[in-house]
This record gives sequence, structure tokens and C-alpha cells, in this order.
Amino acid sequence: MEANEPRFTHDVTVELVKHSASDADVLFAARVSTAGEQSLDELKKDPERSKGLINFLMRDRHGSPFEHNSMTFFISAPIFVFREFHRHRVGWSYNEESGRYRELRPVFYVPGEDRKLVQQGKPGAYTYVDGTPEQHKLVTETMEASYRQAYAAYREMLEAGVAREVARSVLPVGLFSSMYATCNARSLMHFLSLRTRDENAKVPSFPQREIEMVAEKMEAAWAKLMPLTHAAFVAHGRVAP
Repeated sequence: MEANEPRFTHDVTVELVKHSASDADVLFAARVSTAGEQSLDELKKDPERSKGLINFLMRDRHGSPFEHNSMTFFISAPIFVFREFHRHRVGWSYNEESGRYRELRPVFYVPGEDRKLVQQGKPGAYTYVDGTPEQHKLVTETMEASYRQAYAAYREMLEAGVAREVARSVLPVGLFSSMYATCNARSLMHFLSLRTRDENAKVPSFPQREIEMVAEKMEAAWAKLMPLTHAAFVAHGRVAP
């Protein structure tokens, strides 16, 4: 495939690129309140007691001990996903690739066959159902044709000497962008409570599927780093402390 030939995908990329995050960080922060500085091997000494403390903190929403950690993710997703993502501001830091300083790559989002296409209901009470084969065909063909036209217009302006920051105006929100996103466990839990749908959640959430795909991959990576914290989050209704 040539460098400027559009590529279409329905997947997103989430990579945990660095972290300083463990259940021990929660215990370390929590126990300073009552017992002074604690050894970070406390979790190994008394795992049941440590598990109980984390569950207590989660249940009673003592949130600050969950902030003493850090995770940085590399995320590649459509621009419309990042527009929703950037609504999460407390406890988050972002750096996104710039269309002013680099030529944007022609990678575009097209829904997969399992993406529900039809919206039913009224505002506040929407449901989504599967589309017909004809609708999926229409969506795929229309999106791909639109993307090709938009990227050809972008390239035409660049080749004519138009500045990247001007030429990018013709590109759609289905274009993929990439960013580094850094958060702590507390801010991530708040994000997950809003951007994933789970039948066991105390507060229902109705995320757009594409940002939920990102959230699911972030949650899987976090669960491996902080299994006790993640288990407590799930056990107490997926409500951020």
C-alpha cells in the first residue's frame, strides 16, 4: 500500500507505555493517615488485611489513596473519540499529535460488522440495534468514498504549498489521531464508570461504542497492575471513590 493510500479500520490501539502503579501504592498512602510511613511490602505480609483496607476505602469512598500512582497510555483512535475523551480533565494529562507540525496519515474509522447502526427512541432513552446488511454496505461504501475524497483534497492543498494547519480543515472526525494519556487509578475509575457499560454498575452508563472500546483495553491493562483495587471497584458497583 502506498504511503498516501487511505487505510480503513474498525479497531483502536491502547498500549500501556509506562507506569508506577500497584495496590501497594494505595496501602502506602492510606496507612500514613494512622500509622505513619509503611513498608511497601505490607501487601505480602498480610494480604487479607490489605485487601480489606482497599475494599473499605472503595466502599466508603475515601478516594485520595487511589491517586498516588501513575499510568501513561498510548492511544490511537478516531478524532471523535478524543473529543469525548478530553471531557475528562481532573487527574488527566494529554499530548495529542499535531496536524500543524506533521502531515496527517490517511487512517480512517469504518464500523465493523458487529457495530450497532440504528438508533431508536428519544433523547435520554436511546437504544441501538443491529443494522441490515444493506445499511452496513451503505455505511462502509459511503464512509470510504468520503474519506478518499477528503484526503485527496488535503494532499492537493499540501502539494500546492498550503500550510498543514489550513489544509487539515477538510479532514473528517473519522480520521485517526494518537495521543499519550496519563492518569491515576482514581481518575481512571471515574472514566471507566462513564465510558463502559456493565450490568453490575450501580449507576447506568451509555457510552458510545468506540470510546468504550478504548476504555475496555485500558481497564484490562490496569486490572493487571492493581488487581485488588480493580476487584474492589467492580465489587462496589464500579463507582469511583
